[in-house]
Amino acid sequence: MVWVKKIPVAITIAGSDSGGGAGIQADLKTFAALGVHGTTAITSVTAQNTYSVVAVEDLKPEIIQEQIRAVADDMGIDAGKTGMLHTEEIIKAVSSEVSNRGFPLTVDPVMVAKSGAPLLKHEAVDALKNHLLPRATVVTPNRFEAERLANMTIKTMDDAKTAARKISRMGPEAVVVKGGHLDQNEAVDVLYYRGEFKVLKAPRLDVKTTHGTGCSFSAAITAELAKGRDVPTAVQAAKGFITSAIRFGLDVGKGYGPVNPMVHLYRESSRYGVLMSVEEAKVLLESTPAVATLVPQLGMNAAMAIPHAESVDDVAAIDGRIVKVLRGVKAVGNPRFGCSSHLARYILGATKHDSNRRAAVNLKFSEEILGVLERKGLEVSFYDRMEEPEDIKRTEGMTIPWGVEQAVKRAGKVPDVIYHRGDVGKEPMIVILGEGASELARLIVQVATEMAKS
Repeated sequence: MVWVKKIPVAITIAGSDSGGGAGIQADLKTFAALGVHGTTAITSVTAQNTYSVVAVEDLKPEIIQEQIRAVADDMGIDAGKTGMLHTEEIIKAVSSEVSNRGFPLTVDPVMVAKSGAPLLKHEAVDALKNHLLPRATVVTPNRFEAERLANMTIKTMDDAKTAARKISRMGPEAVVVKGGHLDQNEAVDVLYYRGEFKVLKAPRLDVKTTHGTGCSFSAAITAELAKGRDVPTAVQAAKGFITSAIRFGLDVGKGYGPVNPMVHLYRESSRYGVLMSVEEAKVLLESTPAVATLVPQLGMNAAMAIPHAESVDDVAAIDGRIVKVLRGVKAVGNPRFGCSSHLARYILGATKHDSNRRAAVNLKFSEEILGVLERKGLEVSFYDRMEEPEDIKRTEGMTIPWGVEQAVKRAGKVPDVIYHRGDVGKEPMIVILGEGASELARLIVQVATEMAKS
């Protein structure tokens, strides 16, 4: 008999967002991206988009309860979350139903939409405090929600900690006061759990793709709890998840664009294809002896990043580079992620301006090679290492990002080719950027073949 591990089941008890950026739509995307089967109990139907909530229609509390029962009685529920619970009656109905089920519950105390529209009636706040929070495993208020729940003003991190402690006295096992609205250089969240604080930090992102942030964050916590993670682990994982979802959010609509919960899935599913493109590049370069004339002293490499790459570990290259041998070139190792910080920094710098420039190959510097590339119609730009500021020189790994920015400024866009003429102890270099490693390898083969004939 083959035993198949049961897929975790999570339920979102929340409102529907017709714009697809928040509510149950965001929650289901998050559950799917994190490998959890998502189910729903819709509490309200909203007509909204990225900048306004036009209308709200609440479902009857009995129908909401029946949705929860239907899921629980058939599939079981490993974890759940609440989002928009518009009225006192809905809160009481949901609280009554989930208290009989015993699954871990994340409560996102949704009070106001990103557009400013109220999503929780004023008289329902006491019901939230008295009926739902005592049944919560985790509650995830933002600054303004925490102020209202704790009846205090939050301006500092110490204030956020005080508020978390006060909210915890209402019954939840853990409280996360989200710091996205605090006036700080970083987005800092405070987790209060079992009498201890944990501060979670991420870069503050200067973007407008934040619609659905709270929904997706609480859904990510719920998904991790459904998989059996403990609270601190679940919250930490959700923090990283939502940071990427915001950074690579969707630029749609006239207001605040939605976060992109699926970016996690897109990134991971692309890794095999990226490795295969680099492998194909390796085979193409090794099969053309003339490529040896283009190899720099430090070796050649071909690299490619997954979509929405964030670090060197998201860029695959040939481990050990490609070196000259007696007849042509030979790869020292195989394609692997995280093995080329040199080309990775070029790619990461380029994708900040053009997300399609995910591949790079480096060549030795020569005027002849530049001439061939220009005759092929490639846009060429450069940076001068003699102009590099001292603070950049003193910081490990900063020269290439600085150089890419200089080359982009000179060209007015991301060029196809970036070169520099070297510096003391630094070999001059040409780097070609493109959409795929295998496509760049074919270009290199053409260049090498043309030069061999001349």
